[in-house]
Amino acid sequence: MSEKKRLIFKVNNLKKSYGSHTILKIRKLEIHPGTIYGLIGPIGSGKTTLLNLLAGCDDPDDGSILFDGEPFKLNWRGKIITNNEIFFTGNPNHLKAGKVISGIITKFYGKKSNVIQKRYFDSGHYKQMWNRSVKHLTEGEKRWLDLVLATESDPRVLLLDDYGVYLNQSMEQKFRTQLIRMNRNLGTTMILAAPYEIFLKTFASVFIHLDNGHVSKIRSRVKRHKPKRHNKNRRK
Repeated sequence: MSEKKRLIFKVNNLKKSYGSHTILKIRKLEIHPGTIYGLIGPIGSGKTTLLNLLAGCDDPDDGSILFDGEPFKLNWRGKIITNNEIFFTGNPNHLKAGKVISGIITKFYGKKSNVIQKRYFDSGHYKQMWNRSVKHLTEGEKRWLDLVLATESDPRVLLLDDYGVYLNQSMEQKFRTQLIRMNRNLGTTMILAAPYEIFLKTFASVFIHLDNGHVSKIRSRVKRHKPKRHNKNRRK
């Protein structure tokens, strides 16, 4: 009998509040390796809070999160140690790595920064962004930069917030192609948060719907099968 495949994330009785307001209350949630998940819900449904907790950027008030079967490691002050196998685009520390984009890329990738510059910042508007100050970036530009960092970091788990919201169609198609390639070739587990399924319906395999901090439903994408063509030359 084959060994049961270990979960990437296992959430039990998770609760997170800010003041007197409960943001998240999830009894059970399991994330399987190598799967692309769509985390769907309107503003205030708890998507960003859940991603923060899964990334280890915040502590739950109650309950547990296991990553690859183990709790997050803590430092001597009891704070969660950043796990390099998880990349979260909402992590504020990413944009603090440098004052300008070129500094952030160099901080993350060292000598590889020249290759990344040619790949993403070699023409048009993007060429001008290379030496732009981070504090002057628009929300769309920040999301774009987050996706560049995410796809070039080759993480085991990729957590993406507000996917597709600030990207134009060509940007979204470009990164969608890269994300699908990462998942197929490297087995990257992905959780992509968006307000509507429309942003993710073509490539997410499982949809997790959040409603006021609760998981309201989980469903798999329905794969449409092409009808078989009638062979006119088939023998009767």
